[in-house]
Amino acid sequence: MAQFDVYSTSVQNIISWIKSGEIAIPEIQRPFVWDSSKVRDLLDSLYKGFPIGYIIVWKNPDVRLKDGTISIGKKILIDGQQRVTALQAAIAGMLVTDANYKRKPIRIAFNPLTEAFEVLNPAIEKDCKWIPDISKVFEPTFEEFQFIIQYCKDNDLAGQEGAISKVISKLKKVLDISLGVTDLNQGLSIDEVTDIFIRINSQGVVLSQADFAMSKISADDKYGGNEIRKMIDYFCHFMQRPADYEMIAENDTDFSKTDAMQKIKWVVKETEDIYVPSYTDVLRVSFTHKFKRGKISDLVSLLSGRDFETRENLETIAEASFATLRQGVEAFVNQTNFQRYIMIVKSAGIIDASLVRSQNVLNFGYILYLTLKDQKMDAGLIEKLVRKWLVLSMLTGRYSGSAESAIDYDIKRFTEQDPVQFIKNTEAGELSDAFWNSVLVTRLDTSVASSPYFLVFLMAQVKAGSRGFLSEQIDVKALIEQRGDIHHIFPKKYLQKNGVNNRKDYNQIANYVYTQSEINIKIKDDAPCEYMKLMKQQIAGGDLSYGGITGEDDLKRNLAENCVPEEFMDMDIWGYPEFLEKRRFLMAQFVKKYYEALD
Repeated sequence: MAQFDVYSTSVQNIISWIKSGEIAIPEIQRPFVWDSSKVRDLLDSLYKGFPIGYIIVWKNPDVRLKDGTISIGKKILIDGQQRVTALQAAIAGMLVTDANYKRKPIRIAFNPLTEAFEVLNPAIEKDCKWIPDISKVFEPTFEEFQFIIQYCKDNDLAGQEGAISKVISKLKKVLDISLGVTDLNQGLSIDEVTDIFIRINSQGVVLSQADFAMSKISADDKYGGNEIRKMIDYFCHFMQRPADYEMIAENDTDFSKTDAMQKIKWVVKETEDIYVPSYTDVLRVSFTHKFKRGKISDLVSLLSGRDFETRENLETIAEASFATLRQGVEAFVNQTNFQRYIMIVKSAGIIDASLVRSQNVLNFGYILYLTLKDQKMDAGLIEKLVRKWLVLSMLTGRYSGSAESAIDYDIKRFTEQDPVQFIKNTEAGELSDAFWNSVLVTRLDTSVASSPYFLVFLMAQVKAGSRGFLSEQIDVKALIEQRGDIHHIFPKKYLQKNGVNNRKDYNQIANYVYTQSEINIKIKDDAPCEYMKLMKQQIAGGDLSYGGITGEDDLKRNLAENCVPEEFMDMDIWGYPEFLEKRRFLMAQFVKKYYEALD
C-alpha cells in the first residue's frame, strides 16, 4: 500500500485550509522566522511562474462523534510552514507570530508599471505608483475597474488602462498557481512521520512526538486545546524571559483575561533556574502524571480519541483526554507544587542546573512528586522518596537511554505497587555492595567532566557542606554557585611535562577538585609533594600560602571532605596512578554515605 499521495493544489486552496482551520502547524515550526524580503521573493517567484517547492501534510485520524457521525481529521503541515505562512500573510493579510510571540502583519507592495515587488516602507507608501499592500487586491471587495481608473489618473497614464488591467489580472492569478502536495497516509505511525520529516528536512530540524502533540492541542477549538497550548507555551516562555510578560499580555488580550493566565503568571517573578522546562517537558510530566503512560505518541492517539482496544477513534475519549491533560498541566504549573518540588531538588544537593545533565531525571522527579501527592502520602515521606529517586536515577543512568520506556515502566510500578517497596527493590537490584565497591569506582574512571557520577559526587559535597580544596571557609556550594575553578590536583602542565600527554589521563575526574581561583593560581604547575610542602610549612606557623588553614587536623578534614588520600602530600609523578585508584574508591564511598543519608 502506498505511504503517500501526490497531487497539486492552488495557492487559494492552501490559504483557505489555513483560514478554515483545516490545517495545523507543528509546534517546532510555529514561529515565523523568515524576514520580509524572503516573503517578497516568494511572491515574485509565484508571479513569474517559478517553482517554489512542495508541501507535505499528514491527515489526523477521523473521529466518530457522539451521534455516530464521522468528523474528518485535520491536516498537520509537516514541511513547508514558512512558505504557507508567508502566503497567508502577504496574500490573505493574516497576522503572523514571530519568535517573540508578537503578532504582526507582513505587507508586500507591488508596482504595476515595473511589475516589481517590495517590502512596504514609508517611501513606497507615499509613492502612488505602488500598491502598498497586495493583500487588498485579493480581497473579495476589491473593485478592480475603479482601482485601474484611479491608478491611471493618479499616475498620468491616460490610455494605458488596458495594460494596467493585464498586470492586475496576472497578479490575481497568483491564487491559481499550483503547489505540489505530498499527503502522507493517515495510517502511518507518528514514529514513521517523524522519520520522514527528518529525512526530507534539509535544515536538520528534529520533529518530535511532543511537536505533534502540541499541534493536536493547538488545532483543537472544541475542548479548550488552544488554551492548554498557551498555558504550556507561555509558562515556559515566562520562565526563560519573564520580561516578555507585559508584551505577551498586551498582544494576547483574550488569553490574558482567562483563569489560565492567572495560574501561570506567578512564574514571572520566579528566580530559581534549576529546572527550566520546555514545552516537551511540561507535556511529558503532565501526560505521565495523569495518564500513567510514558509514550507521548499515546497522548497524540488519545487526543484523537483512540480506543486502544477497539482501535476506533471516539469523540468521548478525545473529550475526556483533553480534560485530563488540562488537569495535568494545571498541576504542573501550580505555584505550590512547582516550588515545593524545587525545594526537594535543592535538598538533594542539586543547587545548580549544571549538576543535572538529563532533563528527564528532573521530569520524572516531578512526575513522582505529583503522583505521590495524589496518593495522599505524608509530605515528609514524599520528600525522602523523591530525593532518593532523583539521585538513584542519576547514578544508574535510568533515563539516559530509552527514556520513554523507562518512564513508562516506572510510572506503572509507582502506581501499581507500594512506592516505598518499589524503591527498596530497585536499590537492592541496582545499588548493591558490588555497585558501591566496584561498579561506581569503575564508572569514576573517566575524563568526562559532565559525567553524572562526578556530578553526584559534587552534590554529595554540597549536601555535606564540604569546603573547597585547601579552603578554610569557602565551601563547594559557593564555588559552584559562583562558577569557581575546577582544579587538577596533579596540575595538567606538570603531568604533561612528565610524559602524561593523553587528555583522557590528565583530565581524569578523580584528578578534579573545586578550588578557589587564588589557591589554584598559587599552586601553578607544581607537583603535589612540592605545593603541599608549603602547606605543611603554613601549618607549622609559616606564611599563608594557600587559603587560611593553619591546623593539621583541619587540613586532614579538608582532604577528607574532598576525598583526597593523605598520601598524596608526598607524591610526585610516579604516584599518579595509585592516587587515582585510591581517590576513586574514596569518592564512591563518599557518594554511598551521602545516598544512605537521604533517608
